[in-house]
Amino acid sequence: MPVHRPGTPRLRHLTVCAVLLAALSLLPALPATAATVPARGSAYMGIGVLAHDGQGGSPVGLAAVTEGVDVSGYQGNVAWSTLWSSGVRWAYTKATEGTYYTNPYFTQQYNGSYSVGMIRGAYHFATPDTTSGATQANYFVAHGGGWSKDGRTLPGVLDIEWNPYGASCYGKSAAAMVSWIADFLATYKSRTGRDAVIYTATSWWTACTGNYGGFASASPLWIARYAADPGTLPAGWSYYTMWQYTSSGPTVGDHDVFNGALDRVVALANG
Repeated sequence: MPVHRPGTPRLRHLTVCAVLLAALSLLPALPATAATVPARGSAYMGIGVLAHDGQGGSPVGLAAVTEGVDVSGYQGNVAWSTLWSSGVRWAYTKATEGTYYTNPYFTQQYNGSYSVGMIRGAYHFATPDTTSGATQANYFVAHGGGWSKDGRTLPGVLDIEWNPYGASCYGKSAAAMVSWIADFLATYKSRTGRDAVIYTATSWWTACTGNYGGFASASPLWIARYAADPGTLPAGWSYYTMWQYTSSGPTVGDHDVFNGALDRVVALANG
């Protein structure tokens, strides 16, 4: 008859567990994907530029340009008088993202820039995988993205770039992405009478729209590139209207230039 010794099964169990734990410790750690995905609503203009295009220097030899900034809820309350004193003359503030987010600092940022004398505008961070272009354009206009011909309000901006929450092209084919953008632009114009500015990076535009050139005749281009020059522009545009050239400028990180003197900024504001 076999003899059962008290405690033996438990010792065997502990031994097996120890072996398994030791084996697991030798496995490579899995990437913390969920931890690196930002919270919905936290995206901002240029969120994907450094990761995808890198940084290659500062602008050189610029003439007849006007300094500007772009801000979002990330910056909180902005020191507009400091920016004005440094020569910044125009600003864009994030108003909305998708149809689920409005910037809690929008009033301070949008009205604060205006109060110190800047020409200001609003931008929308697009999420083409959540709702239609028309739906997001309407949401944008309803939450600060409108326009008025006062000489101090710039047309709204469609910020269309890498998806910080998932697949870079939001799971859309190039044709579907072009259709989504066209839907947004047409709706924005019908609501405001203005053609929205398109903010993008050439590499994203090429990958996600097939380098479509059909919007260039109506929508001004705001190009993103952190380098000594704006580089090759997306198809259709022969020049940029605005250029985001750094995410590490003074006072607020994102600094831009307008391709022209201040009177050209006023001209865009007036339409």
